[in-house]
Amino acid sequence: MDEEDGFFYDLLHLPDGTAGRLKVRSMVGLLPLCATSITSRDRIEKFPRLRQKVAQFVQKHPELVANIFPPDRAGRDGGYLLAVVTEQKLRRILARMLDESWFLGPYGIRSLARYHLDNPYKFDVHGVDYTVQYQPAESQTALFGGNSNWRGPVWFPINVLIVRALLGFYRYFGDDFRIECPTGSGSLMTLHEIAVDLSQRLTRTFLKDVNGRRPVYGATEKFQRDPLWRDNILFFEYFHGDNGAGLGANHQTGWTATVARMIQMSHMKADEHLTAGSGNNGVLVSKR
Repeated sequence: MDEEDGFFYDLLHLPDGTAGRLKVRSMVGLLPLCATSITSRDRIEKFPRLRQKVAQFVQKHPELVANIFPPDRAGRDGGYLLAVVTEQKLRRILARMLDESWFLGPYGIRSLARYHLDNPYKFDVHGVDYTVQYQPAESQTALFGGNSNWRGPVWFPINVLIVRALLGFYRYFGDDFRIECPTGSGSLMTLHEIAVDLSQRLTRTFLKDVNGRRPVYGATEKFQRDPLWRDNILFFEYFHGDNGAGLGANHQTGWTATVARMIQMSHMKADEHLTAGSGNNGVLVSKR
């Protein structure tokens, strides 16, 4: 993590052996949140040798454990958290992720911070200039063969992983962990409330607004008004980072279909997530 910014960045290694951070505010900095899992006290007690091995590792490698969440610290219900980020790092990353001028959009978490719309990141490699700018829809650059649509759109698989991670952290910390959402609003929310809010933003992509229009169909009047089309929802590949319009393939019934689970979990109560199956952090299974 970059200690000054409180965010993770890509590291560019050059043939001459030098390396430097690419300070692009992208989903790269959010993915460490997703490397998290909860192990219940019951499971730990069933495998005492595993617990012994963890204790030995913690004692033998304090320099490594110092940079991750303490694996031997029991949480709210006695469970243990396996996570790349510490509580302090979690708070710093969430402050960026929940900033509406950065990642938090009306229809989910953007793949690139909107900050880069007015502040494009520029860097030079052996005399060649490269620029990364926020592009909420299709890529406008020929880099990577022109298929570089990770510069602003909302992607469901990444958002679902983030929701899963938030619920995992919630199972560990409970209601005691609260953070401002959106950043700068003065409103403090639990991680469960943030997960529900994010799920509702994703779901809103497909729902009719006050004018009877679905964000997913954007300005395509055929799908907005025609009675034969307007209620037949298409699951697009990714979505406009600002207005939610569907982009890419329009039959992505794999990862975008996870919106069904987002609808379900957003109506679950907080205590249902606290008692959910530990293997899925309460997103994929629950005691219903």
